[in-house]
Amino acid sequence: MPYLRAVAALALVVLLAAVPHVPQAWDVARMNAAAQKIGPRAMDGAKALQVVLQAASALDDEGKLLVVNQFFNRRIVFRDDIEVWRQVDYWASPLEALDKGQGDCEDYAIAKYFSLVALGVPVSKLRMVYVRAQIGGPGGAVQAHMVLAYYASAGAEPLILDNLISDVRPATRRPDLAPVFSFNGEGLWQGVGVQSAGDPVARLSRWREVLGKAFAEGFN
Repeated sequence: MPYLRAVAALALVVLLAAVPHVPQAWDVARMNAAAQKIGPRAMDGAKALQVVLQAASALDDEGKLLVVNQFFNRRIVFRDDIEVWRQVDYWASPLEALDKGQGDCEDYAIAKYFSLVALGVPVSKLRMVYVRAQIGGPGGAVQAHMVLAYYASAGAEPLILDNLISDVRPATRRPDLAPVFSFNGEGLWQGVGVQSAGDPVARLSRWREVLGKAFAEGFN
């Protein structure tokens, strides 16, 4: 309804006006140009993401986690890669996922990772984590899954961003997840520990590809 849309637009203007200016860590021009090449749905998604990033830029880290987690969990519908990309395993960039409006667990984690880095969250505080997830409670099926973990400090209990549930929970409240290995832009580890498993860019070809795609999309 026109009146409700006008009220919503005014509320957004008020919200953004109240946010102190914070230098952007994402390249708007590059993001828009990349989205335009992908298509109109990518443009709509990029614009919506930019509004969210701008509004979240003055929040503390936990506030940023909540906003980004909610945005992608609501914006993307879970679908397997074979349905979305006609491939068994495809790692979509953030704009590719927004264009499709669909994705699997890796796509959620990737989009959240790059958005939080764009908001100034240090890479050292973020890890993509491959886990064995028990679906449906005790005795349920176990399947491969990916989540994003946030560490407030070295050795701290991580907070888990996941597409399976709507809220961000500490790892101790996710007994259904058993870590296998983790990685970010700086390292690759066995489980979620400190023992290095090598260079993630060298060992994970899909990660190397998505790093390049995300940079081209304006995620610095």
